[in-house]
Amino acid sequence: MGDYRVLADPPPDLRAFVRDARITAMPARRARRLMLLDRVAQAFEPGRGYPEPVVDAVLRAVCDDHCTLRRYLVDESFLSRNSAGIYWRTGGTVDV
Repeated sequence: MGDYRVLADPPPDLRAFVRDARITAMPARRARRLMLLDRVAQAFEPGRGYPEPVVDAVLRAVCDDHCTLRRYLVDESFLSRNSAGIYWRTGGTVDV
């Protein structure tokens, strides 16, 4: 499953939105929101499919409003979804 520690040490630009490795508010500025979404996307392994309940479990670990967070991730192309409800990572930074 995903790495829940993706928000354990947020960069200074995101600290106002994260407390105790959980999102407390979504940034209004798109640039910061994209930075935050990129961090969350790190919890998902590229090339792997995730059923919606697994995605929800990962997102619940970092945010109370996991449905809105999932929608942001899809809308900003960090995650994609097929008609069977399987999600996969399509964007974000990849560590090599």
